[in-house]
Amino acid sequence: MPIPVFAADQVHAAVDPSDAVEAVRRAFVAHARGEWLMPSKVYVPVPPDGDFRAMPARGGGYAVLKWVTSFPRNPERGLPTVAGVVLLSDAEDGRLLAELDAGAITALRTGAAAVLAAETLGVGDTPAAVIGCGVNGRAVARTFLARGRDVVLWDADTDRTAQVAAEIGARAADSRESALAADVVATVTPGREPLFEPGSLRPGQHVSLMGADGPGKAEVPVEELARAHVVVDECEQSATDGILPAEPRVRLFCDEWDQASHGGDIANAVQAGKIGREDVAQLGDVLTGHAEGRQSDDDVTIFDSTGLAVQDLAVAALVYERAKELGMDVPTIDL
Repeated sequence: MPIPVFAADQVHAAVDPSDAVEAVRRAFVAHARGEWLMPSKVYVPVPPDGDFRAMPARGGGYAVLKWVTSFPRNPERGLPTVAGVVLLSDAEDGRLLAELDAGAITALRTGAAAVLAAETLGVGDTPAAVIGCGVNGRAVARTFLARGRDVVLWDADTDRTAQVAAEIGARAADSRESALAADVVATVTPGREPLFEPGSLRPGQHVSLMGADGPGKAEVPVEELARAHVVVDECEQSATDGILPAEPRVRLFCDEWDQASHGGDIANAVQAGKIGREDVAQLGDVLTGHAEGRQSDDDVTIFDSTGLAVQDLAVAALVYERAKELGMDVPTIDL
C-alpha cells in the first residue's frame, strides 16, 4: 500500500500559518469537550538537555503518533533542534495514511498555539515581539504576520535576528529589554534560563511562553507566576485597607494542566508550592466558555505551552486533507 511521505516543504505548501491557527483552535475546543483523546506524553531524557518524546492522540476520525526529539544544542552541530516523524492513521480501521516531517508539523502548531493564545488573551492588535529566531521562533513570527500583526524580533544572535527579519518582513528590536516590554510577547527559546526579571511583567501585557516545554526548563521566573496567587491577593487586600494600590491581576493559562504541571514554567511554580490548580485555566476551557480569560485591560496574562499531541493531530490531518484537495504530488513508500 503506497503511503505519502510529506517533507517539510510539502507540509508548508499544503497549510498556511493562518489556517493552522484555526485547526489548532478546533483541537483545543474538541479536547476541552472530551471529544478527542490524548494520553500522556512520554519523555525519554538524554542528559544534559536532550530528549525523545512519544505523543499519541485520537480525534476527528484520525489517530496520530509523533516521535520527535528536542536537542537544543544541535544548531551548534549544524543539526536541527527538532526532528522526527508524525504518523497519521485512520481511526476507524487503523490504516496508516501518511508520514509527515515532525519538525514542520511542530513549527506550524507552535506558531498557531502562540498566536491563538495572544488573540484570545491579549488586548488589541498591537505589534508582537518574538524572542528567539530559531525554526519555531520563525514559525511564531510568520503566524503573527499571517494574521495581520506587525512583528519585532530579538535573538541572542544579532546576525540571525537581522537575517530572519529581512526574510519574513519583520523588524529587529532595538534591544532584548524593549522586546520583552512589548504588549504581546512570545518567547521561543531553549528555556535554559528565565528571560524576564522578577516584577518586570507590566499591566496589560500578554506573554506566550513556548520554549520551556519540559522538566527543568524555564523562560519566566517563579516569582512572576506566583503573582497569580499569594502576592497579588495580598496587594488587593492591602488596597481595600487603603494601604497599598492594587497591582494588576496576573492570570495564568496553559494548554493542558496535567502536562503543564509536570514540565515547563508552571511546573516550576507548582513544585515550589507557589501556585495550584485553582490558579491556572486551560486555554481550551476559555475557548469553550468554561473558564474566564482576561478580565481587565490591566490584567497580565501568561500562557504556558508544553505542546499537545492534539495540536499535531489537527495540523497533520489538515495537511493530509489539503494535499488531496490540491492534488499535490507527494512521494510515497510501499508498506
